[in-house]
Amino acid sequence: MLLIMGCVSVGAFVFWRYFWFNRNPKRTPPRGENILSPADGKIVYVRRVHSQEPILSTKRNRFILLSDLLREDLEGEKLLIGVFMNPFNVHVNRAPLSGIVEHIKHYQAIHKNHNMGSMHWRTLLGRLPFYENSPHLIANERRVTRIKGLFCGESISCYVNQIAGGSVSGIESFIRPGATLAKGNVFGRIKIGSQVDTIISWKPTMKICVRPGMKVRAGESVFVESLLCHSAIEEEK
Repeated sequence: MLLIMGCVSVGAFVFWRYFWFNRNPKRTPPRGENILSPADGKIVYVRRVHSQEPILSTKRNRFILLSDLLREDLEGEKLLIGVFMNPFNVHVNRAPLSGIVEHIKHYQAIHKNHNMGSMHWRTLLGRLPFYENSPHLIANERRVTRIKGLFCGESISCYVNQIAGGSVSGIESFIRPGATLAKGNVFGRIKIGSQVDTIISWKPTMKICVRPGMKVRAGESVFVESLLCHSAIEEEK
């Protein structure tokens, strides 16, 4: 009996790790002027912030800036949305909007990769704030992809920040700088549990469509839609 149970456990692990984890289901991006989730998982924060404005406090009043997340300085007001992926989520990442890949920058962990146990349990139990006691936000290995696109006719920059988990053996990129992405295209993947942040240039006509605790799907769930374009569509009807 123990031998059978052991074989079943090993088989289940092999299926999850090498087949279920690597799945890439077909996704159909919704039509219209919108910005989509790049990852499957649960929303852990939604913030409108300026470059030097503290956005989160993880522990002992340790405040985080956008530059801590992206490892570079930004200007102007941004919209920050974080998605936590547990080990059972689909882990391929998709383009939030159509555009040109301006750069891809990889940053090693500061000292070491921290595990994401606190965020995993807090999202599982629904305990806010989900980001409390989460040193991985600023310390872990990450890859930042900047996409330049259009939103309702205006030029917009979108940063996708892939943050590796404590047990992750790498972040994969399937594209290169200069590549053209259509909204919903697969561009990368993170192994095992991880997090993906989206940082978007804020526009006054934007309507935020998500909140902490919501489950989202890469390439299908709408993060942002345009109030201006939405009104124009309603008038045409």
